[in-house]
Amino acid sequence: MTVLERIEAQVQALSEVELYEFRRWFQEWDADAWDRQIEADAQAGKLDALAAEALAEYRSGSAREI
Repeated sequence: MTVLERIEAQVQALSEVELYEFRRWFQEWDADAWDRQIEADAQAGKLDALAAEALAEYRSGSAREI
């Protein structure tokens, strides 16, 4: 049995309350991981082209409010 299969079996065995807490914890953990990835990408300059494009659209007046 793989690690993933063991985790899946353990999650399936959780009580309703435990599953609620696990979901809350996992969502927070996943959001933090996403934030760390975005920060790392920004620090590495991976978002520079997108930012430049957005600023150019804004300055030219072709950006639209969302």
